[in-house]
Amino acid sequence: MKIIGTGFTGLVGSRIMELNPDVEFVNISIETGVSILNPAQLEKVFTDNQDAQGVLHLAAFTDTNAAWDQKGDQSGLCYQLNVVGTQNIVNLCQKYGKYLIHISTDYVFDGNKVGPYTEGDATSAIEWYGETKAMAEKVVTDFGINAAIVRLAFPYRAKFDSKVDIVRKIKAKIENGDTLNLFDDQITTPTFIDDIANGLKIFFDQKPTGIYHLVGSSSQSPYDMAKTIANVFGLDDSKIVATKLADYLKTEGARPFAPNAALSNDKIKTLGITMKTLRDGLEEMKKQLSL
Repeated sequence: MKIIGTGFTGLVGSRIMELNPDVEFVNISIETGVSILNPAQLEKVFTDNQDAQGVLHLAAFTDTNAAWDQKGDQSGLCYQLNVVGTQNIVNLCQKYGKYLIHISTDYVFDGNKVGPYTEGDATSAIEWYGETKAMAEKVVTDFGINAAIVRLAFPYRAKFDSKVDIVRKIKAKIENGDTLNLFDDQITTPTFIDDIANGLKIFFDQKPTGIYHLVGSSSQSPYDMAKTIANVFGLDDSKIVATKLADYLKTEGARPFAPNAALSNDKIKTLGITMKTLRDGLEEMKKQLSL
């Protein structure tokens, strides 16, 4: 199997390559001399790899703080990469008849729903990164191509030097004896990246269409997440302090945060995909770190 993809050098993409050695991945990235903002460069990849069975679009501008500084700026890198770049990929998938897996995010929701968000809920982003990702989703759906939109949330893994994910960041701070002030009134859905990599292989094979949440099987507050990390790794949790998102949002200049970022992964089970809870993912991470 051959898959054309963007973002394979990143936190998630590099692990997808590691866990799917039987797949030939054609990497579109600045590192390989191809920009998703350059249609001519992109098209050469498609013409040179017309035997590819699909396209996986992972690349995105994901720095949410930097994105907030660019709010409303369609010339900014966040909009350009997330919306224009996606449009360029979609155009070529349409032209060459390629199945597309477009990676999106839980940030497309405002967080005001009671209970987990499902794939049937309308997007309602409240900050620029999420807005641009919702726009990108609309690009995919409006063109009516053979595609799946796959939303991820707070991905983490055992090892990756180039970028520290939320779990390893919290773990390092606990190990350093730092005080962690974490919200206990916000809900997130952290996801073990190995599950994402294994799940996407099923997408490559089955080519389902529509929207799917490829996320962990448990949702909890950042505070509870840190407590669980400390427990699994046998660390002192005495400096993990509960704070309130509600209080933060009252401060001047506060960036908006969704209070509820819980996503349901029930639909993904219909494809035969199972996802770990946070505790189960951490236990597997612990095993991998001991190797």
